[in-house]
Amino acid sequence: MERFGFVGLPNAGKSSLYNALSGASALAAPYAFATKDPNVGVAKVPDERLDRLAAMSNSKNVVPASVQFVDIGGLVEGASTGEGLGNKFLANIREADAIVFVLRAFADDDVPGPADPLEHLRIVETEIALADLETVENQIDKRRKAAKQDRGIADEVAALEAAYVFIAEGTPIYRSDLDDTQRELLRNYFLLTNKPVLAIVNVAEDDLERVDELTAPVVAEFGGHGEVIGMCVQLEAEAAQLAPEERAEMLEGLGLGEGALPRFLHSAYRLLGLRTFFTTGEKESRAWTFRAGWRAPQAAGVIHTDFERGFIRAEVIHWDELLEIGSWSKAREVGKLRVEGKDYEVADGDVLEIRFNV
Repeated sequence: MERFGFVGLPNAGKSSLYNALSGASALAAPYAFATKDPNVGVAKVPDERLDRLAAMSNSKNVVPASVQFVDIGGLVEGASTGEGLGNKFLANIREADAIVFVLRAFADDDVPGPADPLEHLRIVETEIALADLETVENQIDKRRKAAKQDRGIADEVAALEAAYVFIAEGTPIYRSDLDDTQRELLRNYFLLTNKPVLAIVNVAEDDLERVDELTAPVVAEFGGHGEVIGMCVQLEAEAAQLAPEERAEMLEGLGLGEGALPRFLHSAYRLLGLRTFFTTGEKESRAWTFRAGWRAPQAAGVIHTDFERGFIRAEVIHWDELLEIGSWSKAREVGKLRVEGKDYEVADGDVLEIRFNV
């Protein structure tokens, strides 16, 4: 399950975004530190392909993919030196797969703090970079000493040293020129700025028609180093509390399209290179998340580690072709199931049946 950690200044809309995406009702109050303990929620990933496969197979159970959201208390400028409640909140999202910045772009006399999303971005990036700096400073001498005994970690030490140079200047690693190999070597340190970033620019309801204009400066500032979405988080949170039919009517009436969760997930999947394959049958139809470029055994391991360890082959057909034929058994009868081995690169939308032996 992919995990997304929300970061932002107090009253930027983090808890409302959490509610919009998870359908929960976490406290979202117009004062600092309304959220003291992390809110953790799970959302099912809507996928019409899964629904249609389940209907074809007359499945008794339908299991969509899921994602997890972690909403932490707001950061303030100087959190790394103990301002506000300090940066202790950040420990709750160090193991997240991606960081979600919630950036306020609306003015409200009842809500203190800046209304400029670039100012929000500057503060949160600085604070998480300083938090990472502390981590690197605590580790770098230890790893240098260890490298004298184990030359195999020399590249890891070099990656730490390169990261230190950037974050000491306040530059997040995701904005740096560290290459993929160096960033992978840093993975076990759970550095916040070494994670993919998605920014939500939170606009007022009255500014929905200007959402592209208000998000443009943030898009330009990221320069391709992250995904950016503009939305009115409060409206999306209100819509998420409604029954499906009422929600669809509200979203359509306000011109909000498919809603916050699908929009967020489209960007998140693109950001992380996530793909989906399916298994289907009378007992169950299920969506499984994997990374682009994975071979069949790796994808099989998402189902169970034994499937990867004892992988023999996979029977494969794309979901739309299977629907057109009408059933798995018919697809086998007409010779449309492909038999693929360990080198097969699984495609988004594949339906798999794994053969294995342990």
